[in-house]
Amino acid sequence: MNYNPIIVALDVESGAQALHLIDQLEDSVDFYKIGLELYSAEGNSIVKDVLARNKKVFLDLKFHDIPETVKRAVSRAADLGVHLLTVHAYPQVMKAAVAGKGQSSLLLLGVTVLTSLSEEDLVGLGYPEGTSVGALVRQRVQQGIAAGIDGFVCSPLEARAVRSLTGPGKVLVTPGVRSPGKDAGDQKRIATPAQAISDGASYLVIGRQVTRAKAPKDEALAILSEISTA
Repeated sequence: MNYNPIIVALDVESGAQALHLIDQLEDSVDFYKIGLELYSAEGNSIVKDVLARNKKVFLDLKFHDIPETVKRAVSRAADLGVHLLTVHAYPQVMKAAVAGKGQSSLLLLGVTVLTSLSEEDLVGLGYPEGTSVGALVRQRVQQGIAAGIDGFVCSPLEARAVRSLTGPGKVLVTPGVRSPGKDAGDQKRIATPAQAISDGASYLVIGRQVTRAKAPKDEALAILSEISTA
């Protein structure tokens, strides 16, 4: 493997904590996810600070709004210089996002079905009983391909099926990844890092396993070793 597939989730309360973690990880990780909690606390300043450390930024804000708002918001994110940005995988949202990114190098990811959701949860959201997560993921992937989206966020358990639909040209990012024996937390559809990469994931979003480790850099290196020897 000639690239580092780990994206560490900066799910912390402040920019100072995030930058301290990045400094601890040194060169073991070069891609970081900034989600709603940290972005709400620090705004664009933390994005700029991470980029200034020569790291890549996955801005995970999961845009979902009327098309014109999505288009303009995506354009602003592209101006920041982030590398990956999420939108919910609904046709109008994805088409607006593609228009908003223009000719920039920003890669747009459609969020298919959140990894915290099970098939029982879908019923609670109003989907007909018997609706499978897999079928809903496939439908949204097909709609994303038609919209011109650059890739998808999906559970590692759906990675192989999604990759079979997209072919090699799309970026697949999988949260819900844990090494054997690690706590699953609030994720319900999980797999090991090695399995996720084997099944077609491009990048793995890993949070607490690294960020709450006593030695974050050692934990990140252990995950890379686990992937490389699988």
